[in-house]
Amino acid sequence: MKRLLSWLTGVLVMASLMAGLVLPSSVYADDDLRNKYSGNEIRNIADDKIAARDGKVDLNNSSVRRFQQFPGMYPTMAGKIVLGGPYDSVDDVLSLDLTERQQELFAKYRDNFTVTPPSIALNEGDDRINDGQYR
Repeated sequence: MKRLLSWLTGVLVMASLMAGLVLPSSVYADDDLRNKYSGNEIRNIADDKIAARDGKVDLNNSSVRRFQQFPGMYPTMAGKIVLGGPYDSVDDVLSLDLTERQQELFAKYRDNFTVTPPSIALNEGDDRINDGQYR
């Protein structure tokens, strides 16, 4: 029985080695395709939206976490802003139900915000409230 088992194991190993030699190797993209899609040329909708922000927080396409850099805005006021959109201009935020203190805070940081048209790539589901980034 041991001899049969070792013989079958040997046959199996030899068959897998032969299959490795017979089966075709990996397929690689042509050089022109590889050059076209290598490096920074591959971009998606989210990358284009982030590039359009010019370093500012986009009120229509940012998650609540992007407001952490502004003391006093995260999480309460940030949640109101995110849920209150979409906005046509940055000043549309002032039409929300904000306290006097929150209005002062928004005025303080107003130059750090921008508005671009909402994108489904950045607004789908609950990603704006909980984008899955944890400390």
